[in-house]
Amino acid sequence: MALALTGGAVAVGAGRAPAAAPAASRAVDPGVLGTGNLDASIASLQAHLRTQPKDAGSWATLGLAYVEQARTKGDPARYPQADQALRRSLALSPDSDQALAGRAALAAARHDFADALTYADRALRQNPYSERALCSRIDALVELGRYDEAARAADTADARRPGVPVFTRYAYVHELRGDVATARRVLQQALSSATSPGDIAYVAAQLGQLAWNQGEYAAALGEYTRALAADETYLPALEGRARAQAASGDRAAAIAGMESVVSRYPLPAPLVELGELYEARGAAGDRARARQQYALVDTWVALARANGVDADLDTALAAADHGDKAAALRAARAEWARRHTVHTADALAWALHVNGRDGEALSHAREATATGYHNAVFLYHRGMIELATGHRAAGRASLAAALKLNPGFSPVGAAAARTALEAGK
Repeated sequence: MALALTGGAVAVGAGRAPAAAPAASRAVDPGVLGTGNLDASIASLQAHLRTQPKDAGSWATLGLAYVEQARTKGDPARYPQADQALRRSLALSPDSDQALAGRAALAAARHDFADALTYADRALRQNPYSERALCSRIDALVELGRYDEAARAADTADARRPGVPVFTRYAYVHELRGDVATARRVLQQALSSATSPGDIAYVAAQLGQLAWNQGEYAAALGEYTRALAADETYLPALEGRARAQAASGDRAAAIAGMESVVSRYPLPAPLVELGELYEARGAAGDRARARQQYALVDTWVALARANGVDADLDTALAAADHGDKAAALRAARAEWARRHTVHTADALAWALHVNGRDGEALSHAREATATGYHNAVFLYHRGMIELATGHRAAGRASLAAALKLNPGFSPVGAAAARTALEAGK
């Protein structure tokens, strides 16, 4: 890996609250969207294109900006706008690497990773040094479960365009293989090179998530604090801080924080987390509050699908524990048919388990943990499935490993793991 953290564009930008505009990402376009205000930049592009409708480059930039806006606002309704702008760009300039890279980014955002890889490769044939295409190619290969190819793609991207967007992906490829030390070192180097609020928030939150996965809650809270000092509205840091607060025993702060997150960004993961926090608190009315959060997941999934997003993984993960178990299995099978990753293997294993098909689940649970990725949820799922299939010693070992790695990995799951271990004494 390149040691000098130079060059490249700034990583994906910050989230927003109603009173504050999100930071624009210079990974979208350094010249046009590097002003720090994504909404204002989009308005400026729209005004420009009303007078210059044949500006293919600006249409491509606008398309990428819509993708970024969808992410920062948690609003999949932006994706059709992005699709229209990028199609307009390619109609004007069919070989535009910028528009092709934009199509790759849009496909990845919609979880169509096969298309994302196709468009990234097309963009790179036009411009082998396109940072957006290089990053989208890594993302697509990771999400398709092609980890060896993703590692090679990360090496290539690092050689061609070293910078924060590439470094964070390089780190994640190593984390998926269980190499936490390298992942942390690369992220720390990336943070030392970050200068914009969007970059600092992005990389610090990545470090927070890495620490969280290892059960290092004080370190995670420190990184989330650093991220929020750079951008107090950054969604992943707000969500991560609430999760770390819950694991550290500060349930009241965690609930307040997660309530704030879902009031602005009602996405599946924080909705489920808040529901489980209500369940764990167990006060009068909390079960009803939890059910409300889980029901909102279905609302988001319907909106996502209406705007071209493949939401089967979200459906499987939420419905397996808190919804229609048969629907969870259908969604998990559909996602597994599209791509074989540690995450889809885990989702399918757990969906099979909750539907009483543990014999079929076990091989998928083992596949989910085969790369060495440090994930307590995967270990918990594997342990419960091993117990259900009569592998008593292995099941207890997996549950103990989950709790040792990250004892607060889930408000509900961690308690279930402890109960299962106690019952087996």
